[in-house]
Amino acid sequence: MTRQETRSASETEALGAELAATLQPGDVVSLSGDLGAGKTTFVRGAARALGVSGPVTSPTFTIGHSYAASGAIKRVTHLDLYRLGSLSDEDPDLLADYLGPDTVAFIEWPAIAERELELLGRSARRVTLSHAGGDSRVVEIQ
Repeated sequence: MTRQETRSASETEALGAELAATLQPGDVVSLSGDLGAGKTTFVRGAARALGVSGPVTSPTFTIGHSYAASGAIKRVTHLDLYRLGSLSDEDPDLLADYLGPDTVAFIEWPAIAERELELLGRSARRVTLSHAGGDSRVVEIQ
């Protein structure tokens, strides 16, 4: 596990970009942290490094976003499961729409999907972000 403190949004994005360089098509990255901890900022940096050129925004009110990427990774998806109580209450293909052999998926609030992701064998990294005062964040990557 690595643990690093970032002191600005741009440093959090840069750390996301560093992680992106280690990812392979089909990988899933779980992101945990309180509201406003920098999860979407981290994903934005990773998505940029994977070739996403348009805006990368929080999917809180839409469950997920899908972005065209470049290279071996053709698509970057970003899910926010905060509003869901359980995957059993949702469409069985909810995750399938965002996972794929040419996709890297970032999942915020992953606890309700961990069992399904383990069964799929897709979890590549776990990232935890926490507030450290002001614009500083502590980022732990497993």
